[in-house]
Amino acid sequence: MTHNPSTLSRRRFLAKAAGAGTMLAAPWFIPGRALGKSGSLPPSERITLGGIGIRNRGTYVLGFMLDVPGVQFLSVCDVRADRREAVKALVDKRYGNRDCTTYRDLRELLGRSDIDAVLIATGDRWHAAAASLAAKAGKDIYCEKPCSMSIRQAADLAETVRRYGRIFQVGTQRRNVGNFQCAVELARGGKLGKLQSVEASIYALAENHNWLPAEPEPPRDVIDWDLWLGPAPWRPYNHRYLDAWSGKDDFDAGAGLLNWGAHTVDLCQWAAGADGTTPIEFEPAGLNVVRARFANGVKLVMRNTDWIGLGSCPVRFEGSEGWVETADSGKMVVYPNSLRTAQMVFNEYGISPIRHVHEFFECVRTRATPAANADIARTSHIACHCGYIAWKLGRKVKFDPAKEEFPGDDEANRLRSRAMRAPWRV
Repeated sequence: MTHNPSTLSRRRFLAKAAGAGTMLAAPWFIPGRALGKSGSLPPSERITLGGIGIRNRGTYVLGFMLDVPGVQFLSVCDVRADRREAVKALVDKRYGNRDCTTYRDLRELLGRSDIDAVLIATGDRWHAAAASLAAKAGKDIYCEKPCSMSIRQAADLAETVRRYGRIFQVGTQRRNVGNFQCAVELARGGKLGKLQSVEASIYALAENHNWLPAEPEPPRDVIDWDLWLGPAPWRPYNHRYLDAWSGKDDFDAGAGLLNWGAHTVDLCQWAAGADGTTPIEFEPAGLNVVRARFANGVKLVMRNTDWIGLGSCPVRFEGSEGWVETADSGKMVVYPNSLRTAQMVFNEYGISPIRHVHEFFECVRTRATPAANADIARTSHIACHCGYIAWKLGRKVKFDPAKEEFPGDDEANRLRSRAMRAPWRV
């Protein structure tokens, strides 16, 4: 298919997106090769993919996506010329051609009718806005975590994905990794007795509101600083932001709590049978500890230290008759030892998205709901944001999961949302 890209204004882009659902009915003759009778996938089974903001983690995930049969990567968008060209070189080498197109503005890539799905791996500040625009443009979405910067963004994103009928998978891939699935099954299946607490590892919490010294902005074709900032508040350019934005409040979600918490609190929500809700109260309990409680009395503990040492991203589930702890190494420790079975040997590593990626594309084809869909991400991310708000305020907060607000607490409620810079208020 020949495509002549043109620059889209925001108004033209949204007009195109609004009309994406229109279909024309007409009789068609379908040749046998289109049905896959030659042994290849029929066109209807092929998925065309674009990428937005592909760097370290994004390049790693993209490598797995390129291995999925029937997936073809067509185009990359990045505000940095060096990243655009690096991804283009990788893809062109893979396919043995020069066909991968590049864009600076994500609206141009999303305006292409020949792209079915997108991989979004920008910095945190862009995830919700880019994913919402992609949904409105009729694209299915694999979005790296955390997918929101606030409670309100998490809710708005889930509602947008539902409204536009898109497949959405957030990159919390541990829902599709064997040892974590096994640990959750022990908790949910009653093998630990009555579940009492679920514990999630988090990074050390810190906020940084300082600005780096202003430097001359590069040409827009080299680095588009305005687009790099996107929905985040404006600040002057400094080249160090490009590779070291993490930990800076305008760019990082929840003082870093969501960096691991988007994974580990998500697993705890799953283990506690709490998908679709959140704890009802949160309280800081030390420098890097937040304790929470679900309505059924199960405790959620977010903490930075005192893990057994099974690798990164550990979680622990404790019941009245036993406990289990596991992490990215695939190793599991259980008590009592009678819980251990021969099946508790896993050669997977928690950072690998291979099964998560395959599930996403299968759901794109079948329109089934993936494991880490937008509604799952909504409540697990909101639980993290609530923990951050309690930590930031330095006191206990009570939360209403149904209304997604802090009853009678104006100070906490003001922290449910962040200002988004025009024109990215989606």
